Amino acid sequence: MSFSLSKYTEPDFNSEKLKNAPCARLLESPQDGVAPEGYHAMSIFPEYFNIDGKWLLAEESRMDCVPVYENERIVVREFRHLKKGDRVVCGRTENGEEGIYLHATGFFEAEDEREQFAFRQGHSRETSFSRDYDELYELLKHDRDNGKIVWVMGPAFSFDHDARNAFSRLIAGGYVHAVLAGNALATHDLEGAYLGTALGQNIYTQKNQPNGHYNHLDTINRVRLCGSIKSFIESEKIDNGIIYSCEKYGVPYVLAGSIRDDGPLPRVFADVYNAQDAMREQIKDATTVICMATMLHTIAVGNMTPSYRVMPDGTVRKLYFYCVDISEFMVNKLTDRGSLSSRGIVTNVQDFIVNIANGLKV
Repeated sequence: MSFSLSKYTEPDFNSEKLKNAPCARLLESPQDGVAPEGYHAMSIFPEYFNIDGKWLLAEESRMDCVPVYENERIVVREFRHLKKGDRVVCGRTENGEEGIYLHATGFFEAEDEREQFAFRQGHSRETSFSRDYDELYELLKHDRDNGKIVWVMGPAFSFDHDARNAFSRLIAGGYVHAVLAGNALATHDLEGAYLGTALGQNIYTQKNQPNGHYNHLDTINRVRLCGSIKSFIESEKIDNGIIYSCEKYGVPYVLAGSIRDDGPLPRVFADVYNAQDAMREQIKDATTVICMATMLHTIAVGNMTPSYRVMPDGTVRKLYFYCVDISEFMVNKLTDRGSLSSRGIVTNVQDFIVNIANGLKV
C-alpha cells in the first residue's frame, strides 16, 4: 500500500469570528513557577493566538502547560519553568472570542466519518489490526528518513530472546531515533547480554537458573563498578541486545527512575523532573511515538505529546502516536487521560515487535 501523510488544513482566518477576534490577553507571571490568574492551559491540538493582529501557532506544544509570548513567538512552558515576568496568554475560551483558537479538525478527512451506530469501533482483543500493521510499516519507512521515531518501552522486551533481537534489528535498520524507558528495561536487557537471563530466567528457554534472582543485581553491581553502561559493554565484551545496539548506533536513550528501582544503573535519572525534561527533549521533535507495555511511561509520554508537529520548513504534519499493550484497559485508558489521537493495538508486545521487524524486512 502507498503511504501519504494526512494533509493539514489551517483555520480560516478570514472567517467572521476569527477576522474580528480580539488580541489575546497577556499577563506577567507574578513569580517563578507561578502562572497569572486566568492562565490558558494547552491541549494536544494545534492552538493559535492572536498577538497584535497576527495569529501565531504554538509550535512545540504540551498538554496542561501554558503559552508564553516570547521573542515574537508562542512557546509552551511547564508551570515549574515559568519565570517572573513571563508574558502568559490568559483566557479560558478556545473559539476565538478571547484571541485563542483551538483547531481540532486540522487533520480531519472524510474517511474519518463514522456512522452514529456501528459495531466494533473501539480497540479490543476482537479488533482486527491487519490494516494497522500495514499502515505502520509504511509510516515507519517514511519517518525513518523524513521524521523522528521515538519508542517508549517496558521491560517485557528484555525477557524474550526474539524480541530483543527484533528490536536490535530495528535499531540497526535506522527505525529507532530515541528510546524512552526505565531502569528495568536496561537492567534486564544488559542481564540478558551478560548472563543470558532476565530476572534469572533464560531469555530463550524461560527456565529459571540456579541463584538466578541474583543475576540482575550482579549485573547492576558490575555496571556500577565499571562506572557507566558504555564502559561495562566494552569491558565485558557485550555484543548483543537493545542497549548495546543503542550505544553502537548512537541512538539516545532516556532511563527514568522509579521509587521501586534496584541499583539503579548509572545514567538513570533519580530526579523525576530531570527525567521529564530529558524525555520531553526527545519528544519535542518526534513525528511518530510508539509506546509498548508500560502504563506509567505511556501516560507520561502521552501527556507531553501533541497531535501535530511543525517541521523545520514550517509545514504542519500529523504526529502519529501508538499505544501497544496486551491489556485493553491500558490501550483505552490513554484516551481517557487526554491523548485523544492515540491509536491502540491490543497484543503481546513481544510478538508485536517481531512482526514489525519481519514486516520491515530488517
